[in-house]
Amino acid sequence: MVTTTRLFDSARSLVAALVLGGGGLLVGTILVVITQVAAVSVGFELTPLSVIVISLVLLQGIAFGGVALGYVTVRGLDRDYFGVSIPSLRDLAAVVLGYVTALGAAFVGALLVSTIGVEAGSNQVTEIAAQDPEVLLLLVPASFLLIGPGEELLFRGVVQNRIRESFGPVPGIALASAIFAAIHFVALTGGAGARLVTIGILFFPSLVFGTAYELTDNLVVPALIHGAYNATLFTIAYIAFKFAEMNPDAMPSGLLF
Repeated sequence: MVTTTRLFDSARSLVAALVLGGGGLLVGTILVVITQVAAVSVGFELTPLSVIVISLVLLQGIAFGGVALGYVTVRGLDRDYFGVSIPSLRDLAAVVLGYVTALGAAFVGALLVSTIGVEAGSNQVTEIAAQDPEVLLLLVPASFLLIGPGEELLFRGVVQNRIRESFGPVPGIALASAIFAAIHFVALTGGAGARLVTIGILFFPSLVFGTAYELTDNLVVPALIHGAYNATLFTIAYIAFKFAEMNPDAMPSGLLF
């Protein structure tokens, strides 16, 4: 009976985590599509910049944050469930170490994929930036203000915590990281195989975010690591696009965000 109950609780925890992660993406996508359709219907021209702003605010901001806050409200949990506090010196050291490790993991993964000649998927942001590279400059501060906080609030503060309740810390980190990497499938371009390759690469930086959260119990830490990680990649992408303007054959592809 105890074993059956435990299996049921574990299955319920995993299903809840999947629904929360996928639900945040679904709600955000619906909001973005409705807003874009409404904008076009009233004659508003959707520029690459406006598309990015709409997606950031509605997806990472309202949808991810709303689902996370709605979850703790429904369960009657205190906001302390997330673990948010002013970073200590130890936390800041974890931010620096996590940032270096996450970035290193992404670059090693990308280098390995390039070396063995496997095709990787490209982020849709790359296509938008190809029309207007200046949007990448907006994404640098947005990484700290919306992307890092919004995604970490949902996938670490809620998804990882929910899995951890039934499976423990290590499976919590691994499974939440897998879910987080997997939801990027819809944001990638290319064949299914190429997208899965990129998801595999993204899994490792995600492990860093989750580990930092587990060790510090402070959501601000992975949010800062994630923000700095993304901001660095956006900056590199901007430089690459500017370089490509002078060298058309050097157009960047396969960029990870």
